[in-house]
Amino acid sequence: MFSFRDMDLEELGKKLHPLERKALPHIKNNMPFEELVHNSGMKDVEAMRAIQWLENKKIITTKSTEKEIITLDKNGLAYKKDGLPEKIFLNAIKDKELNLSELSKKSGLDVNEINISIGLLKRKNAIDTRKEKELIVKITEHGKKLLGEETGEDSFLKKSFPVEFEKLSQNEKMIFEELLKRKELVKKDRKVMREISLTPLGEKLSKLKISDINIIDKLSTPILKEKKWKGMEFRKFDVEINVPQISGGRRHYTNQAVEYIKSIWLKLGFKEMTGQIVQTSFWDLDALFVPQDHPAREMQDTFYLKKPAKGKLLDKELVARVKKTHENGWTTGSLGWRTKWDEEKAKENLLRTHTTVLSARTISKLKKSELPAKFFSVGKCFRNETLDWKHLFEFYQVEGIVVDEDANFSNLLGYLKEFFKKMGFHDVRIRPGHFPYTEPSAEVDVYDTVKKEWVELGGSGIFRPEVVKRLLGISVPVLAWGLGLERVIKEHWNIADTRDLYKNDLKQMRELKLWMK
Repeated sequence: MFSFRDMDLEELGKKLHPLERKALPHIKNNMPFEELVHNSGMKDVEAMRAIQWLENKKIITTKSTEKEIITLDKNGLAYKKDGLPEKIFLNAIKDKELNLSELSKKSGLDVNEINISIGLLKRKNAIDTRKEKELIVKITEHGKKLLGEETGEDSFLKKSFPVEFEKLSQNEKMIFEELLKRKELVKKDRKVMREISLTPLGEKLSKLKISDINIIDKLSTPILKEKKWKGMEFRKFDVEINVPQISGGRRHYTNQAVEYIKSIWLKLGFKEMTGQIVQTSFWDLDALFVPQDHPAREMQDTFYLKKPAKGKLLDKELVARVKKTHENGWTTGSLGWRTKWDEEKAKENLLRTHTTVLSARTISKLKKSELPAKFFSVGKCFRNETLDWKHLFEFYQVEGIVVDEDANFSNLLGYLKEFFKKMGFHDVRIRPGHFPYTEPSAEVDVYDTVKKEWVELGGSGIFRPEVVKRLLGISVPVLAWGLGLERVIKEHWNIADTRDLYKNDLKQMRELKLWMK
């Protein structure tokens, strides 16, 4: 690493930025940052930049400690100027007793300040009170004595704030605790305090009086025209010094992956599906042949809306087909679920539990003349899941369908393997599964090398006739899959906990590698 030890000190001085040259002569060992700002006349931001650059050049060192700092609040600043309310109170009654109305008018104190003052002064035996039509207040001999003395509270407010709590005496700490009970008088915050010290190099450099060296930092038209540059030194820019890493703007790493995944399906000839997050139970569940007594429809699995609680079912003919399919199978060759189908239950609004709802809506709009057709979506879904390292209640799903009279299960496996190959997974486990709307069904797993276990990435299969025929009007094979995006992408960044994908840690976002496959 570059070192300044062998460099001529005067040459080093000529390389300093004007802010560094302005700050350096004022720096002493163990100097608080605030003192440097005050002594140099620099702004906070200017002094901060100067010490960062000087420290980077090994000219100074800084030490940061977290301390409790006391400052005056709104009322404290007013009392520091005009005096504490109890002193104003005593001054108002020093010549004669007053009722509360007279006291308020004479002193200018509000009701809260008067009540606080009465409590404090009675405890100090500074006033006597009696009740007539209104409370009468009279100063005592002890009160007159207090009026002429400086109390601990008076002395405390005269301090030069901010003040370090640890530097207070035990008695001052007790006074502070009492003042803290009063409204907007004092406050205590934790603050990072920075102390600056010169290194041996800095001590030598500060003796050169570098602020007196005539150095031109920037060239301007007047300097050139008037030849002011004659007899002056030009500042030398140090191109070898370490500089802080600068993070440029970039997409969130999850969004990088989303765009890449979309590009995969677009290049494979798929069209993108989009749709609303809020859906009726009809489209999200009933249209996909999910029975109305299925456990997933309960509140513990699904987010239902309160307002509006229900939506509208506009296509009465489609609603009738769905109803018949659920109850007796309609003309699909199925027996259905053999239970009464409730249209009101189908109207319930929810946050979509999967992007398969987009597939259902897309199929319902297709015409036979448009086949074969391929669609995909990458969208947010919502499920009332318990949050852990592999489960989220808001997550992305990668959805895809292929509507083709010649499609078969081998084609489905081919699409899945091609997708995962492009995502960096070459060995994928596809095993039998069960979903209400596909038959046959399959689940897709990959092995998590960190957790040492197989992780389910999603489900797939061929839509049942009970789904396709009532939506499209004819029975056609529809290959379908819904994959959990977060579980697919986290291995690229060696992220073990899925929750870390969305914690929005700026340091993490800057340091994680770009999504490149």
